[in-house]
Amino acid sequence: MTYPDLKTLGQQIRQIARQELGPRLEGCARQLKADGSLLTELDLALNQRIRSLLAESWPEVGFLSEEMPLAEQQAMIQSQRPYWCLDPLDGTTNFVGGIPFFCTSLAWIENGYPQLGIVYDPIRDELFAARQGQGAWLNDQPLSVCPVDLSIANCIGLVDLKRLPKRLLMALIEQRPFSSQRNFGACALEWSWLAAGRGHLLLHGGQKLWDHAAGFLILMEAGGQAQTLTGEPVFNGTLDCRSVVAALDPGLYDQWRVWVSRFTNPGPR
Repeated sequence: MTYPDLKTLGQQIRQIARQELGPRLEGCARQLKADGSLLTELDLALNQRIRSLLAESWPEVGFLSEEMPLAEQQAMIQSQRPYWCLDPLDGTTNFVGGIPFFCTSLAWIENGYPQLGIVYDPIRDELFAARQGQGAWLNDQPLSVCPVDLSIANCIGLVDLKRLPKRLLMALIEQRPFSSQRNFGACALEWSWLAAGRGHLLLHGGQKLWDHAAGFLILMEAGGQAQTLTGEPVFNGTLDCRSVVAALDPGLYDQWRVWVSRFTNPGPR
């Protein structure tokens, strides 16, 4: 099996995303999915174009997308084949609302772990990419750990409040551990921004496989650290929702992990 050339594949994803987004920047048809989330014409167009590209170039590799029926997703996971994992438009709600923070996210998963990841932001023309064991890049510039001479009290936390356990949520409100909180609404891009040093801490109560597969690899290859709220690896190759506690700087990660564990570990309140 021939692995993709990451730079070439990134250029192809960039071209498709820009071609499909351009005529739809002023709006496009949309509908509600069964779970209440939005689905747009852009989601479907990107899904079709990228799937066709991948099938033509790597016909032996499987395919899993957010836009596939659950039964097909489960069958792909259970097949034990290498497969692509695609979120054609991460941040659909932002796109529909005119908020310029959304992306296309793609990962190659083999032997239970992401082997490469691409996250493309068409608004800023920023392409984040990583290959397992070889590093991470932003527009061909290497990403790596930049030590942050801050305590968590002086940090920016990228935190999705709505999916967190109540005890932890109330602690964040009543005992705010960081200086400022942000949530931009596109998981893959938030992982990537953290890898690029845009924000210091990440906390999320539940991400699907396509939300974290590529971004997780990008952060790991940039030298960051991440676990679930219960101290497990974030990526486990299933369709289960996975919580996230992450940081790029190892020292900050240790402080963050300790603070969060006070409100997630069993014990007296």
